Amino acid sequence: MIKIFSIILALLISLSARENPFFADKNEKDIIVSSNHKNEKEPLKRATITLPSEARILKKVTIEYQNLDGSIDKKSIKLDNSVDWHLPIFISQNYNESKSNNPIKQKKIKNYKSKYKKVAAIKYATFHYYDKYLRIITKDKMIRNFYLVKPARIVMDFKRDSTMKSFSKAINKPGYKSIRIGNHDGYYRVVVELDGLYKYTKTKLDNGYLLELK
Repeated sequence: MIKIFSIILALLISLSARENPFFADKNEKDIIVSSNHKNEKEPLKRATITLPSEARILKKVTIEYQNLDGSIDKKSIKLDNSVDWHLPIFISQNYNESKSNNPIKQKKIKNYKSKYKKVAAIKYATFHYYDKYLRIITKDKMIRNFYLVKPARIVMDFKRDSTMKSFSKAINKPGYKSIRIGNHDGYYRVVVELDGLYKYTKTKLDNGYLLELK
């Protein structure tokens, strides 16, 4: 009887084991994306709303927005302020025109290199931050990359046999919170923790890789 129980227990343990440790388990799931269709939108600069002549007090403002997974949500703020209907109400975000140039284009590398600031470094790679970009300068090949949530982070594995110690560095820049690096058999893993949910793109450069948050 004890022998039969031991066999059943061994089978249950084997069924619950993860088949591939490089992908998410039940506590580390990939972000849900409803479509692979690329739908780039122009960044919000400023929009206006004109009220009718009867308007006197602004009670609430509601914004409807689309999430990363395509779902639609709303968020409201309650107000109780008098308004002059002659004047438009503005909806805006701070937007710097100088950031509109895409630094991925190789022909502009000499112009945007100076904007990047080094935020972390190990023997085999350095990490440079600018706006929504993280540039990784390395000679090592990236063999895989994927995105996990709770917390949101980008995981990248680089091929190299190394004996380096674990590394951790806070970045605390818009979009990027920290970088953690650990050594594994035949590769080292870079985990870039983010300050929220994003989509991201990875671009191969002549001297490394470039991440962009969207």
